[in-house]
Amino acid sequence: MTTRVALVTGGTGGIGTAICRYLATQGHKVATNYRDEGKARAWQDAQKKAGFDFALAKGDVADAATAEAMVREVERQLGPVDILINNAGITRDTTFHKMSATQWQDVISTNLGSCFNVTRPVIDGMRERKWGRIVQISSINGQKGQYGQANYAAAKAGMHGFTISLAQENAKFGITVNTVSPGYVGTDMVMAVPEDVRNKIVAQIPVGRLGDPDEIAFAVGFFVDDRARWITGANLAINGGQYMGW
Repeated sequence: MTTRVALVTGGTGGIGTAICRYLATQGHKVATNYRDEGKARAWQDAQKKAGFDFALAKGDVADAATAEAMVREVERQLGPVDILINNAGITRDTTFHKMSATQWQDVISTNLGSCFNVTRPVIDGMRERKWGRIVQISSINGQKGQYGQANYAAAKAGMHGFTISLAQENAKFGITVNTVSPGYVGTDMVMAVPEDVRNKIVAQIPVGRLGDPDEIAFAVGFFVDDRARWITGANLAINGGQYMGW
């Protein structure tokens, strides 16, 4: 397999870490962004102890200028970005009638605006080199909606709209653009939810368990593979059968 440069936004989280590791095992050079340098360096050190060497670049994906600076720093360290995984995301949950404009805008900017902010600085290079892989990490709740998550569901649904438009524009340049929509995954954030609440979630999943971050990473790796070059504009739902829409 050809070694390429991969940028995974939000790579220090549970799913992000699994994606970084999987891409590294496939021979790629991997970078992620950070906002808190202390936490990021601790994460980087922990990954090195596990046998993974990831590059770091400071950048807030919700801000176009700093996101572009982050991309340029990754290019300085590793080279042009050929693989982009738009994974960064936050939640600010509350019912819509109680939702503030800040809660709405923060989620839209970080989860959806970031797709523009990070993809725009890399797309021209991909088009020039006639190769690229872009994957959005959306969510089951972008497909089915979720009580108390109008902001999050709107952003996650918007990510796939971004995917299918970008896929059409760039197919002839050897660039594929796809979406992965995970269900409930056993990350630290989900495992911090009270056990009785988790049990109720699991009861709604036909396979009877939470997902594993490595399972999401495998799906991302599938889209990134050279042999997936005829797949673009697709959404791969990985949710244990919890939502089976088209």
